This record gives sequence, structure tokens and C-alpha cells, in this order.
Amino acid sequence: MSAVVIGMDPHKRSATIEVMDSDETVLGRGRYGTHQSGYRAMVRAVRRWPQRTWAIEGCQGIGGPIARRLLADGEQVVDVPPKLSARTRVFTAGQARKTDATDAHAVALAATRMTGLRPVRADQQIAVLRVLADRRRALGEDHTRMISQLHQLLLDLIPGGAKKDLSAAQAKVLPAGVRPRDPAGQARRRVAAELVADLERIYQRKKTADKELTAAVKATGTTLMSLDGIGPSGAARLLVEAGDITRFPDRGHFASWNGTAPIDASSGDHVRHRLSRAGNRQINRVLHIMAIVQLRHPTKGRAYYDRKVAAGKTPREAMRALKRKLSDVVFRQMTADARRLRTGPGGHPGTALDSSAAGSHPDAGSSDQSLPGPATSDPTPIPPAHPASSNHRRTAAAVKRAGLDGSEDRRTLTRRE
Repeated sequence: MSAVVIGMDPHKRSATIEVMDSDETVLGRGRYGTHQSGYRAMVRAVRRWPQRTWAIEGCQGIGGPIARRLLADGEQVVDVPPKLSARTRVFTAGQARKTDATDAHAVALAATRMTGLRPVRADQQIAVLRVLADRRRALGEDHTRMISQLHQLLLDLIPGGAKKDLSAAQAKVLPAGVRPRDPAGQARRRVAAELVADLERIYQRKKTADKELTAAVKATGTTLMSLDGIGPSGAARLLVEAGDITRFPDRGHFASWNGTAPIDASSGDHVRHRLSRAGNRQINRVLHIMAIVQLRHPTKGRAYYDRKVAAGKTPREAMRALKRKLSDVVFRQMTADARRLRTGPGGHPGTALDSSAAGSHPDAGSSDQSLPGPATSDPTPIPPAHPASSNHRRTAAAVKRAGLDGSEDRRTLTRRE
């Protein structure tokens, strides 16, 4: 019996599947509940295909819970990005009509035709990192929201408002010196005092989350935090989103995946490249913060940026070139870590970071533009299944203050994210 792919369109309470063989013949379909009995019925329905691979849309999001359940039962699972399945659906059907059944069909087609889809692994260490990184980001967002609300209230309570960079300790003193007599002013002061108390709690939780996240990142054995501009949050996000770095054939594919590789937009004799808006935006943000931190300090990234500006590039173009270089630096670091951790201390340590043709710093000589071809590795077996139905830290405020063009690069930042 040949191998099959089981395409799945997951939802919170239901999952629609379609079984497809390597010839793109549909062998079965089904819709099941995600509760325990529905899940067991779905697994029983596909047992007639012993060689099967589950292709699930959005394993980083809504497809994650059911993907983890399948992994726990020993199934093979690959992640199909929602954008890929959406494009497959449009190109196959000739229109964008969307139902659960057509989505499952598009997912199965994408997994059957495409190589290089990311296998989903049951890695408890990465799962812990994801939870901690998401929690730390949520705390930062809560802090930013509360500070904005507090500034708005203090603008009415204090002439001219408060200074921009306001800590919880500083904010605690301000409402204490205000004694409004009108009911609206008294309400503002009371709410401002409540926000200050909330900010103090958030601050303590952020400190605890940072310590826990740093310990979890170090436990993985990664050396990403040795790079300028990469702190525990950035390192955790890189490890969580990239997964197995060896799935990228080269640095160009990694840059294309994270959106730092420019897109060829040449026409005739006019050769130019434009900014990519695609790619993993979370990793793109990590690289952007890394670039800004390096611009704020006398690093090799700063020197590389200055040379690009001196060569005639605009500040934005120089920033994009720097991000592209930093993508190479991160890729080499993660690749070296993967080799070292595979071989262990007694084995061959792998390629040194400075042995790459591009070097380990942004000013090393490699092409600024990366336009990789399709990946050739295929981590997706297609078995059958049956459907039935000295780092630099920076604060969140500093990130917001930083501009894309690097024009504010004289300002100092705290060390590490």
C-alpha cells in the first residue's frame, strides 16, 4: 500500500481531513470533533493506511493542540503554512471560495507537491520556551498599554504631563502630589493610582519572567545570546520559530524565510531589488531589534551600516542590508550550535564561526542580496492514512523610540532585550 498524506483543516471544536495518495487521488474525507471520542474516531478511520503523514494547517496556531495529540500517539506531522494552503486553493480551484473541505484539500495538495515542509517535533524544551517567550511578550505589551493609559491621565492631572520614559517607581510619586477637587479629577487620580499599582506588579512579573526565560534558553545549549543585540527573548523566539536550523539548505533560504532577503524587481537594464514584506515577521522583528542595538553602540554592525551610507545607500537601504547580514550571522551561529550539540564535547566541533566565507560579522564579504531557489530536501515522508469523516539589552520603550532609518542612533539603550 502506497504512502498517503492526510490534509487537515483544524478548528477549535472540529477537524476536517482529506486523504490523498502520491498521485493526488483523493482516497477519503471526513469531519470529526476534537473532543476525545471524535479524535479517537478520526485516528481509527485512518488506520487502514499504515504509511501516513498528517499535514496540518497552522501548527503554530490553531492546529497546534491537535498536532501535539497526534505526536503523542506516534504519528508523523508536518506544518503547512496558511498562506501556502490559501495560494494552493486559489490556483487549484481558480477562485478563492473557502470551505472546510476545500481547505483540507488544499492542505493535502500542498503537502503532496511541496518539499521542505517543517516536520513538527515533540520537543518539550522548545514547548517550554514558546510558553515563556509568549508570556514575556504579553507582559511587555501589558506594560506598554498601561504606561500609555497612565500618560493620558497624568496629562489632565499635571500640567504638561509626565516625562516619556516613566518607570513604575517614578509614576508612583506623581499622583501622590495631586489633589484634584472636581469629581472627574478625583476619578482620574484614583484610576492613575490603580494603574501605578498594576505597573509595579507587571514590573516584578517581568523580572521573574526574564530570569526564567534566560535559564530556559541557557539550558538548550545555544550561544545566540553571545551575539550583540540578542537577549533571552530574541534567542527564545529564534529557537522556537526556526526549529531545526538544518532544514534550511543555506543562509539564503533562511534569509528568504525571515523576510530579510530582498526581492528582485529588475526590469530591462534597470536592476533593482525591493523590500520583502513576506517571511516570518517575528524573526524579522528580532533581527530588526538586533540591528538597532548594534547601531546604538560601536559594533561591527555599526561600521558596516556607516560604510553602506557612505557608499550612497539611504539610511533605510543601509538598515535593510545590515539586517540581511545579521541574518547570516544568526544562521551561522545556530548551525554551529546544532553541529556542536549533535556531536557532543567529544566529537568533531563542526565549522568554526569565522570559517564561513561570509565570516561571523556583518562586515564580512558576502552578497547583500539573496534570491534562493526552491529547497531540495524533503523531510516529508508521505505514508497513507484513511479519512472517514557581552550583549546589549534594550527596553521596550527604546525599541519604540528607534526609527527604521537609524537617524536616532546617538541615543543610548540599556543592554540586552
